[in-house]
Amino acid sequence: MKVELTSKAAEKVNEERLVKLFLEMAKINGPSGKESLVAAFLTDELPKLGFQLTFDEAHTNFNGEVGNLIAWHKGTDDTIPPLFFSTHMDTVLPTEHLKPIIKDGVIYSDGTTILGADDRAALASYIEAMRAIIESGVPHGPIELILTVNEQAGLVGAKYMDYPKIKSKKGYIFDSSGDVGQIILQGPYSSRIWFMINGNAAHIALNAEEGRNAFLIAAKGLLNMKLGEIDSETLANIGIIHGGELTSIIPGSVTLGGEVRSFSKEKLEAQLKHMQETMEVAAKKYQGTVEVRIDEKYLGFNISEENILVQTVTKATDNIQVSSYLTKTLGGADTNVLNENGLTCITLGNGFQNIHSFRENISIENLVNTGRLTAALIEQWYERHKSQ
Repeated sequence: MKVELTSKAAEKVNEERLVKLFLEMAKINGPSGKESLVAAFLTDELPKLGFQLTFDEAHTNFNGEVGNLIAWHKGTDDTIPPLFFSTHMDTVLPTEHLKPIIKDGVIYSDGTTILGADDRAALASYIEAMRAIIESGVPHGPIELILTVNEQAGLVGAKYMDYPKIKSKKGYIFDSSGDVGQIILQGPYSSRIWFMINGNAAHIALNAEEGRNAFLIAAKGLLNMKLGEIDSETLANIGIIHGGELTSIIPGSVTLGGEVRSFSKEKLEAQLKHMQETMEVAAKKYQGTVEVRIDEKYLGFNISEENILVQTVTKATDNIQVSSYLTKTLGGADTNVLNENGLTCITLGNGFQNIHSFRENISIENLVNTGRLTAALIEQWYERHKSQ
């Protein structure tokens, strides 16, 4: 059944063309830090749509192939404040030799690679939306694309972004597993915590009495540590354990790595303190020592329902006949880092599923609606500012 749209630009989004573009882009191999082929494709494609391109030098901070890409389209009316759309160029795993399969309106890989819908779906949709904007002839303000590298490794490209190169102040990031219509207003604070636990190494047969097993110290600490869902706003996890030399050696050291996320900065700090003190108590009780290091990953954000970005996307979803809803997530995205660096943006759902696995998929409906909503946002952003 044909959906009746009230967005002239969204009507021009071409499903066949978008699916073809997505499949082409998904096949471009670009795991984190190795995005040069993706950048080359965009360097060829975006100028055809009127974008001027700039790369920063973020990659020099982590031995990557290419920096973040910032693309500027002057629009048809420069009295309108510019609007940006952002996503990342990398995938969590390679998509080399990708063989896509379409079944019952859903795009999968053949099960031997990831699909790369996270987030080639947004990249392809942004391009198709700009094609639709141009073909529709609707007036629009300047549009900026902020396309990051090395996102999957921990929002690294965004952290090293050359922010003075960015001209716009407000925008959207399509990068969530929720269906199109999901509007994420709040994201978490997140920090990593590392424990370097020391006991005393010894041979089990020659001097076992001198041994103090660092594994047992760590185990005692973990047993007394609150982990998992701490409350409705806070999560904590230990995800890395490194240590040991030989099966005959009582281990004298072990390193643990974990992470805490919370919507509340105070709760995040309280949980980190609890984890540190719990391990320190265990180390002291069993005659060991522990060094603790805390690394801030990113800050949280919380956008008001009254913000113009929220009002614009709510109207734009209505214009493409998609239901919208407001929510929050403990998942991290470039949204956290961009907001931390003086921009204002929110995360939107584009409907990829089972990401970071060979079962990854996206429905054609969500892919097309991502393109439609991007076009409708550009159109609605212009209309909202012209009416003021």
